[in-house]
Amino acid sequence: MAKFKVVTLRSSNDVQSGSKLNYDSEMEALSPIGAEIIEGTIDSEEGFLNQARDADAIIATYGKITKSMVNGLNSCKIIASTGVGTDGVDVEAATIRGIPVTNVPDTFIEEVADHSMALILSTFRKITTLDTMVRDGRWSEGRPMLYEIPRLMGMTLGLISFGHVARAVAKRAAPFGVRMIAYDPYVEELVFSQNGVEPVGMNELLQRSDIISMHAPGTPETHHMMSEKQFNIVKKGAIFVNNGRGETVDEKALINSLVEGRLASAGLDVFEQEPPDRNNPLLQMDNVILTPHAASASGRFENRRRLRVGQEIALVLMGRWPRACVNPSVLEKSNLARWQPISMERGPAR
Repeated sequence: MAKFKVVTLRSSNDVQSGSKLNYDSEMEALSPIGAEIIEGTIDSEEGFLNQARDADAIIATYGKITKSMVNGLNSCKIIASTGVGTDGVDVEAATIRGIPVTNVPDTFIEEVADHSMALILSTFRKITTLDTMVRDGRWSEGRPMLYEIPRLMGMTLGLISFGHVARAVAKRAAPFGVRMIAYDPYVEELVFSQNGVEPVGMNELLQRSDIISMHAPGTPETHHMMSEKQFNIVKKGAIFVNNGRGETVDEKALINSLVEGRLASAGLDVFEQEPPDRNNPLLQMDNVILTPHAASASGRFENRRRLRVGQEIALVLMGRWPRACVNPSVLEKSNLARWQPISMERGPAR
């Protein structure tokens, strides 16, 4: 019998279809401590608790883990999110219960930064429109269209939030000769200057930027951070790119800004509703480039992400601090020992 029960969440449709996931990456860290992974579904709070009430750990991949769900867990020692965002977990409820919530903040920075640059360049140079023109036999229309846009060198790139991904974007953007400004009230000014970026206020960023790249996390404070008020301030003809979180942008306000011509175009990897409704006007706009929340995806990312999730769970079940905890106050009050490199074969801490 397994020593620890780890429940991972999937949709009931996936489970009923018989599709199987390979958990080799997670089990690389979990097998040595005698843990097993059980697939559960999260289509109702009651159904979730029937499967996970006695779980030692939860892997939060699909759906929402609400306050009621958290309060119904009897043995849970860690809730491990498989992404950088933890908006699918009621972190406050977990904190009250003394349950650490972990994320994976640093395994896909390079991929998302690459995707951000791809959307910035493709949107600025109207790549998808040019592609359609060639395929439709409108060869002669493409070149004159580009006569209407300025050169990228000398344009101003504004970064909303200046965390790891935005800093990686700045590193990639610098060789293109753009001026870079950023807004992030939680970052020290020295960090901006070290990356060749000028710190500015939010309104100044919107007024000055030719290209706006959104990187804010999904939190209650950043919900609809870009709304009608902000889009009314943006420099006319600016480009808007979002590889952060869909809920940071009021989508209706974004659409209105595109329709009215305040924004020239947009590149989006995230949406308020995912997948977007088929009637969403964004799907019909030829000045918008869309990708399916895929910025972090790569052959390396998936295995590294899942291994990291397994490692975080193993550390906590062995009585150690996890490496990345979004509610660190629970660690100080817990019986967990501060993290240090140890062999996964030692078993739980005494």
